Parts: sequence; structure tokens; C-alpha cells
Amino acid sequence: MVRGQAGPAATATVPVRVPRGPGFRRHGLRVVAFLGSVAVLAAAGAGWWLYKKLDENITTDASAAAELERYERERPSALVRDARNILLIGSDTRAGSGNARYGRDKGTQRSDTTILLHLAARGRGVTAVSVPRDLMVNIPSCRKSDGSRTAPQFAQFNFAYEFGGTACTVRTLEKLTGIRVDHHVVVDFRGFKDMVDAVGGVRVCVAEAIDDPDARVTLKPGARTLDGEQALGYVRARKSLGNGSDTDRMDRQQQFLGALVNKVQSNGVLLNPARLYPVLDAATRSVTTDPGLDSLKDLYDLSRALRSVPTEKVQFLTIPRRPYRNDPNRDELVQPRANSLFKRLRDDKPVVVVPGDGQTEATGEESAESSRRKRDASPSSTPTFTGTNAADGACR
Repeated sequence: MVRGQAGPAATATVPVRVPRGPGFRRHGLRVVAFLGSVAVLAAAGAGWWLYKKLDENITTDASAAAELERYERERPSALVRDARNILLIGSDTRAGSGNARYGRDKGTQRSDTTILLHLAARGRGVTAVSVPRDLMVNIPSCRKSDGSRTAPQFAQFNFAYEFGGTACTVRTLEKLTGIRVDHHVVVDFRGFKDMVDAVGGVRVCVAEAIDDPDARVTLKPGARTLDGEQALGYVRARKSLGNGSDTDRMDRQQQFLGALVNKVQSNGVLLNPARLYPVLDAATRSVTTDPGLDSLKDLYDLSRALRSVPTEKVQFLTIPRRPYRNDPNRDELVQPRANSLFKRLRDDKPVVVVPGDGQTEATGEESAESSRRKRDASPSSTPTFTGTNAADGACR
């Protein structure tokens, strides 16, 4: 047998010579570089696609921005650089996908929940101030959706949103407080539910049994992790609890928001892309904002600023108010406490919030024990207000 030939049962093995010269190295490096570039571009393309999707989810409220621009000269000025005031509005509209189940759409909408979010300069703290929907205020002449205008009138606060939408609500609040509203965010029922579901539910303490057909919620007392549907009912329930006023409901809304802040700031959400993306998707689909917050970058910068604030520096309170003298089913401001709060927010000075029995904000009176707690909490020159902070446990 000649060497190099194989018999019938043998398999020929042909050695392959691999070039090792400079030309091969250059060619190999080009291949590696090309494949690396493809991988990077693919990853970047996917990232860009996700970014564009989230960015395009956001709805811009251009009409409100245009209306506010018409009244720029009469609006208050921002007094402190880097401090920001954001108005959060929960709309009770039944229009839109997923909202009709909460009642018949009568072609109107009111602000079911309104919270002024004050972000102190240099990340020193966040103060969320609830504005009672039944607070009697002066509402200016506002432009309606059909182009006509309302007459200036004295009415309950949530009528402003019905009369002239977000712009009317912003102008009404600015006239009431003298505080410049830098941005606004509107969330409807469906958006709220989606946000809660996206973070995997929020754990709260249900102080008493809730069975409220209007709010579509039934809950037993105790610690409960609420999904989106349950959470919406929990923060909306009113008629079946206490005396049916907004007092207990605003307390529950503040408690819930504190629990939500804790959940979103947890590593399980923020540091887990698989959990973070659904939260971002739900958040961007849920909101309508002014042009200054209508991009993913704007919302990210805002969330980063909020995330840097320790939970014990995130506090909640309600504008000091009591039953309106002409109608106990409505509210009026307690003065001079309300103006003291507004001035501290305008000047970006610390707002001291201490636990209390809620009597001051609900009736204008406070117990001796509540008064003592406030005196002990801070120097006499610094006013204090009844409220809570996000670090407080929901169940004690």
C-alpha cells in the first residue's frame, strides 16, 4: 500500500494548514471587530427600540400648556432655583379603555385626587400636600373644551377640572397658594391600576373592614398586599367608611403612596430590569403631562431625583382645613395655618410634619396631646403640621 492511500475501510485524513502570517491576523481581527460591532449594534438597536416605545407612550397635554401661556403674566414666579412643584391629578373620568366599569360616563370629569408635590432644592426632601376636592375656592374664568369660557366663581376645588381641565386646576391652585406649578401629571383609573400591578402589588394596613360597592372593593382588616384593582378601590372608598367625608380617604391615599414609594425604591424593582421595564411601560402609558415632562428622559430625571431622597424625608400632609361654615359637607381653609404652609413651600423652607390625631386639619381644633407633640417636635419659630412620612410602617 502506498503511503497516503487508504484501504476501502479507512477514512482519509487531510491535514488543513492554517495560515499564521500577518495577513491572517489582520483578517481575523477584522472578523472579530465586525462580529463585535454587529452585537453592539443589535443591543443598541433593541435598547433604542425600547426607549422609543416608552417615549412614545407618553401623552403630551399641549392644550393646557397653551392656555397657561396665555396667563403667564398673572401666574406666580418661582422663588427658589432648583426647587420644583409638580401637580399630580387623579382624574375620575370614565372615558377611555378600562374606565367605564367605574360608572357611567356623563361627559364630565373632576379631579378625584389632587396632590401638590414639592421637591426641595438639592434633594433635601419631598413634601406631598393633598388638596381636598370639596375645598371651597375662587375659580377663575376658564376655557372649556368647546372654546367657550366659564365665569369666575366660588365653588369646590374639583369643579375646576370639570370646568377647564388641567389648566384651570393649575390656575386655581396657584391663586389659592401663590405657589408656582412647574409641571403637571394626570393619571386615570386604568393607569393607576397598571402601575400597582407592574410593581407586583403594594402592602398596606387595612384599619377596618371595607365593603364599598361604589368603589368596587371588599377588604378584611389587617396587613394586605393589594393588586391594582384592590388598590384603586382602597384609595377611592369613601361612603362606606367613617362619616363619608374625604378626611379618611386622603389619609388612606397618603398611606398608600408612602407604601408605593417604599416598594418602587426597593432593589427588587429598581435593580431588576425584568421588573423595571413593566413599571416604566405602565408609568409612561398611564400619564398625560405638560411638554416639560413628556419624554422618557424627563421622567427618568424626575424619578432619579425622587429616588435619591431617603424615605424618611418623603412626607405627606393635607392643606389645613375645616368644615365650611355655610355647608358642613364642604371645606374651608384654616388660617393662618394654611398661609403659613404655603409660604414655607414657596420659600422652599423645611416643612415639619408630625403624627397627630387629624383633628386640626379636619376641624381646625387640636387636642392638648397633639399640641404638645408639635411643640416638642421643633422650635416654636417653626410651624408644624399633622401628617406622616413614607418611612412609617403601615401596620403597627
